[in-house]
Amino acid sequence: MPSGGRCPDCGSTELVEDSHYSQSQLVCSDCGCVVTEGVLTTTFSDEGNLREVTYSRSTGENEQVSRSEQRGLRRVRDLCRVLQLPSTFEDTAVAYYQQAYRHSGIRAARLQKKEVLVGCCVLITCRQHNWPLTMGTICTLLYADLDVFSGTFMQIVKLLGLDVPSLCLTDLVKTYCGSFRLFQASASVPAKYVEDKEKMLSRTLQLVELADETWLVTGRHPLPVITAATFLAWQSLKPSDRLTCSLARFCKLANVDLPYPASSRLQELLAVLLRMAEQLAWLQVLKLDKRSVVKHIGDLLQHRHTLLRKAFREGTAEVEAQKELQEQGQQQGQGTEVGSSSLDLPEGKRSASPALLLPPCMLKPPKRVCPTPPVSTVTGDENISDSEIEQYLRTPQEVRDFQRAQAARQAATSGPNPP
Repeated sequence: MPSGGRCPDCGSTELVEDSHYSQSQLVCSDCGCVVTEGVLTTTFSDEGNLREVTYSRSTGENEQVSRSEQRGLRRVRDLCRVLQLPSTFEDTAVAYYQQAYRHSGIRAARLQKKEVLVGCCVLITCRQHNWPLTMGTICTLLYADLDVFSGTFMQIVKLLGLDVPSLCLTDLVKTYCGSFRLFQASASVPAKYVEDKEKMLSRTLQLVELADETWLVTGRHPLPVITAATFLAWQSLKPSDRLTCSLARFCKLANVDLPYPASSRLQELLAVLLRMAEQLAWLQVLKLDKRSVVKHIGDLLQHRHTLLRKAFREGTAEVEAQKELQEQGQQQGQGTEVGSSSLDLPEGKRSASPALLLPPCMLKPPKRVCPTPPVSTVTGDENISDSEIEQYLRTPQEVRDFQRAQAARQAATSGPNPP
């Protein structure tokens, strides 16, 4: 290795000599950057003037690859190495980047979109190989906006016609929870907050499966759901010491970021657990709330399939009862709305939410704002066509008067007939 040299891209000193087309070159073995090129002469005039020309200048080897594309390809390789992905992943991600860059819409896009394109190609490759990686992780590494990233991701998938499978929640939970700093005592993690990794992972997986069965994962980012499930699993293993700990403090102890919707996902999970607790007779007398139900998560998860079926069956019965009462009210002219709280359900059929196990998009549909129709100001001076006038003629006399007026107007405009 030549002494005293460093790679201008990565700073590595691992520079090796490589013979390319019989020309000696100095190449960085870590990142592949060509530090110095061999020289040759290409034309008679160059040879006559004894001017040395580098290989890339003489052959136009880099004319088809712009500097922007070269920079993007280097960033794809760097990101794969930061994530410690297999070499086959790197080759696939580079190929996707080159294919995407051929499209004029991508080539002419702004720099922010090209930077995001690097992460999109890596994420697509990881999804196709069932490698647990999320958009949030790549956005953090690239300092990218999540909305811009997700929009570019969908555009690239459509442009290239790729088949990208959905993320495996089980693998994602194992990878994500494995990074939590809660499995050994330290200066920032008290002993009462330390938990066994396997126990916490097992209960988190059960809670995530429960969230999946109750529509809480459908159409949503998985990390907020996993964060909420991990927090509940951690609390339920030692509730006496951890019920006072908030979700924000938990994330700070675990040294992970708190996703914005995680608090909402936490409340939805607690609501599902309360609904399930209503099906156990010995828990009904305890009058549980969202705080105390955490102590019984282990029992609820143990019988979750039976409890979910019972909760769904009772919810369906309540909905059918509401529909029946509504039809009776409409027949009597009362005009009662579906799902109105004014409906009197039969005794023993009352519950906080009969449709709790429906998807959230049906429980809380987005409000549709109807556009305000434009206000038209009528002054009375508007021009009226003959066809519009004919619509208002009612009697035969009005028709004759209108025809005479039309004939007179045509005679006045046409003038005297020529001789």
